[in-house]
Amino acid sequence: MTDAATSGPLAGLRILELANVVAGPTACQILADFGAEVIKIEHPSGDGLRRQGHSKDGVPLWWKVVGRNKRSVTLYLGDPECAEIFKTMVATADVVVEGFRPGTLEKWGLGYDVLSAINPGLVLARLSGFGQEGPYSRRPAFGTLIESMTGFAHLTGQPDGPPTLPPLALADYMAGLSAVAAIMMTLYHRDVSNGKGQVIDMTVFEPLMSTMGAQIVRADQLGLRETRTGNRSVNTAPRNVYLTKDGKWIGVASSTNEIAERVMTLVGRGDLVAEPWFKSGRGRVENNDLLDDGVSAWIGSHTRDEVMVAATEAQVTMAPVYDIHELMADPHVQARQMITTVEDDELGPIRMPNVMFRLSDTPGSIRWAGQKLGASNEAVLADEFQVDRTVLDRLRDRGSIA
Repeated sequence: MTDAATSGPLAGLRILELANVVAGPTACQILADFGAEVIKIEHPSGDGLRRQGHSKDGVPLWWKVVGRNKRSVTLYLGDPECAEIFKTMVATADVVVEGFRPGTLEKWGLGYDVLSAINPGLVLARLSGFGQEGPYSRRPAFGTLIESMTGFAHLTGQPDGPPTLPPLALADYMAGLSAVAAIMMTLYHRDVSNGKGQVIDMTVFEPLMSTMGAQIVRADQLGLRETRTGNRSVNTAPRNVYLTKDGKWIGVASSTNEIAERVMTLVGRGDLVAEPWFKSGRGRVENNDLLDDGVSAWIGSHTRDEVMVAATEAQVTMAPVYDIHELMADPHVQARQMITTVEDDELGPIRMPNVMFRLSDTPGSIRWAGQKLGASNEAVLADEFQVDRTVLDRLRDRGSIA
């Protein structure tokens, strides 16, 4: 694969990452995959993600993905001497991505007024749970709180069960993807308009909340207070997961009338297609039990492989519900190299998700997995930014760098 460090679409872009855990680091990981030089500046104790999830031989595994293609440098920015070193780095940067509680950079004398005076073209992307201002701006926040407050958990789960949280960092990942878009839009404006940087006030709350758009407009216009529907949809039917003869699960979607007709014909209930209510998604939702009974009975009498063969021939939108090992073994996933192998100096070969976007002329790449804490201190601080080694020794002695 082409080396994105020299030929990727973002080659020449320098990003200083001050963010921790998932949202900001995910944004920077994606930008790094496409050639941006990301210098991750960590507290001497390291990003909290290094201490989350599973590890192998003491090596954090999640970190290997989110920390990939980044150079790890440790600086405690609350130390004035470290803050001065950081300012010299800012002078060369295009973007700073930070994820502190609002007011933290200002407390350290590193607010945007200071940073933009050093580098007028600097983009400061500020990721926080609730934003830089507002009644909740100073609240600590994790994705779980956001998933709870945005209405996502309220709508997720079975009708007779409790609200359900996702088993992964959904809100954070969505915020990370959204931050990539915001950063690129801001850089585009800077580079084609007036050459000035600006501040991005990015919340973890708003990207996930935006997915509630349909519910919000229905609440506004119809006064609806929607509740959990399990795996069913409030917009169309049939839509559910169904158990097969061999104890596997199949997901079914019928987002258009034509697909719904194909599904019901395939399962032997083509007679329902002629019903007047069948011609609209809402009509089918009102007859969900009838449709579900037909689909469930047919899928339950076949194995998963039999269902998928029949669904493929009939051009019906059904899919197996995979566990992670089945996903990794899927022939389409393998053919498109959606999961790739990266050689790591600590763990050897590691499989992880490949770069997210496929660009025909300037593809991204994974050059290395997440580094050890402070692995690039010497190369970045001493060699590149000419910080005297006696200064580094002094900072190391008082715990301001790792």
